[in-house]
Amino acid sequence: MATTTISQTAGAELKLSTPPSGLSAKPAGPNKLFANPNAKHGDFRDDLLRDGFCVVKGAVPRERADQYAEEMHKYVETFKGGLGFKRDDPSTYLEKHMPVINEKGMCLGYGIAHESFAWGVRQEPGVIDAFAKVYDTEDLIVSFDGVNLAYPRSDLKRNTPWPHQDQDPEKPGFRCLQGLVNLLPNGDNDGGLIVCKGAHLLSEEFHAEFKDEPDKIWAWTKEWYGFTDKGMKWLADKGCEWIKVNAEPGDLLLWDSRTPHYNLSPSGTAPRFCVYTCYMPVADATQEELIRKKGAFETTQSTTHWPNAMHVGGVPIKRQDGKDCPYNDWTPRQPVELSERGMLLTGIPYIKASA
Repeated sequence: MATTTISQTAGAELKLSTPPSGLSAKPAGPNKLFANPNAKHGDFRDDLLRDGFCVVKGAVPRERADQYAEEMHKYVETFKGGLGFKRDDPSTYLEKHMPVINEKGMCLGYGIAHESFAWGVRQEPGVIDAFAKVYDTEDLIVSFDGVNLAYPRSDLKRNTPWPHQDQDPEKPGFRCLQGLVNLLPNGDNDGGLIVCKGAHLLSEEFHAEFKDEPDKIWAWTKEWYGFTDKGMKWLADKGCEWIKVNAEPGDLLLWDSRTPHYNLSPSGTAPRFCVYTCYMPVADATQEELIRKKGAFETTQSTTHWPNAMHVGGVPIKRQDGKDCPYNDWTPRQPVELSERGMLLTGIPYIKASA
């Protein structure tokens, strides 16, 4: 196994165990999810086909899940030398004591997509294996997505439902599987993922009927669609049920991008932690996209859930006074360290020499 380093714009180095470059990627196989809608797999894929979401229990062993959660707590407690946050003191659950975390619990700046706990979760064998089964190929790339650090807070309005799907209505069919690894006990009052059971199977019918809706919700990308009150009524009339997905540390939550979903803030006393994980076959990405992804990796930029780096770069990170966060340097605390498998997930080894 060869080892190399790549310089970052911030001057740090990425310590990588790198496979050869110019590798060929095996595309999705004949058992890819939805290739045969009547297939019976005898595992979580049957739930995905039927319901549009599922929980893969224990995808990350509990001990390691607890370690990731501990590291995330410490990340907030020691942020930029420590701003006064203490996990056992709810009076410190205020923005002035922590990085910017929005009302959805998402922390998107500071190079957090490339923190050690984020990459640790992405490289977990049980997580990778689940996506490999769905796509029927081992040759995958992963998104550089954010994390969720939702503490019960008094200085932030609780998140309101924002039902949406993360897929262009004009590009139907199964295209993307989203996921998150839950890292703290997550029950009814702890915030988390809400999904509309079975609605993925009605996606084409829904969008045909709502194609010219006059009150369409604005979206910054075509790969996002927000459901209006009329849309929500349509789903209800079809018998679709909204489900709060509870989970234990180490559970992997998966959902079809056509499945309407949103998240809620904690309403109890416990925080919610998770790392967003989304993988797709390398063969589904163009060489241009892989090169863009390489640039995002080397400059520790984030992407959305799309692993082919369809969108690169984060939103402005602003504090509650509207000013840019002075602590946001878009750089993780330490250089990124990856195993050979992790390096493959960046897509870089699949870039051809002539590209």
